[in-house]
Amino acid sequence: MSTTNVLLTSVQLARFAAQGFLRMDAVVPPELNVRAIDAFDAGIPPVPYGTPVAEAFPEGAFARQLLSLPAVAGAVESLVGPAPTVDHHFVHVREPHEGAAQHLHGDAIIDVRPDAFDVQLMYYPQEVTADMGGTLVVPGSHLRRTNETDTARYQNLRGQTRLTCPAGTILLLHHGIWHGGRRNDSDIRRYMFKIRFNPTVPQVRLWNTSDLGDPAVRTELTRSFPWYEKATGRLEIHNRILLWRALTGDSTFDLDYWITRVTNRPRSQA
Repeated sequence: MSTTNVLLTSVQLARFAAQGFLRMDAVVPPELNVRAIDAFDAGIPPVPYGTPVAEAFPEGAFARQLLSLPAVAGAVESLVGPAPTVDHHFVHVREPHEGAAQHLHGDAIIDVRPDAFDVQLMYYPQEVTADMGGTLVVPGSHLRRTNETDTARYQNLRGQTRLTCPAGTILLLHHGIWHGGRRNDSDIRRYMFKIRFNPTVPQVRLWNTSDLGDPAVRTELTRSFPWYEKATGRLEIHNRILLWRALTGDSTFDLDYWITRVTNRPRSQA
């Protein structure tokens, strides 16, 4: 088995920049999924904010093995660099027939960083079926600045997704994405393990950029989502272009002159 990290492609990064998350189905092998539940029930010790991964999760620990998988390690490296720190981690448990869902929210106060972001890894060791609830995510919501539960009043938004997935699936989310755990109507206890990573290096071209010129990159970046209104949806595209400029280090990148138009500062010619 290869131990080389599998970096994301430019198309995948563009998809993340547009929708605010990246889904990796069944990337964790069955033998590790089997170990997961026992590890979660036993408890994963908390760590102080900003702890390096190697110190947060010692060699041989379940979480360390999870993060050492080439596809997982490569995806995390592509988004936050080769040596991120652990902000915090938590095992979320949804009991059978608990009868309540988590409100729609973002995971932090208003974050005004235009050129950096944290990434949250969510790992699902079991198959998640529709009646188990799963995690609800609103694609493309990550760059709309809100404060924690500002969105709690919203029950459903057009285009939202509720995760159903095979065992061993991982979601990588921009810290600003609107999301919430749905209620569990099944007879099975549902587990999700979350780790939030903080970057320690500039998040510029950390992925496999060999396909940066692929037309599919621009296709991903021009995606719209059903909850966008015609006018306010333009703000999401505007902020997305700014994010892509930061990620690529290309201050001239644009889509249909969206940024060029509003930053134009003509000067008289001598």
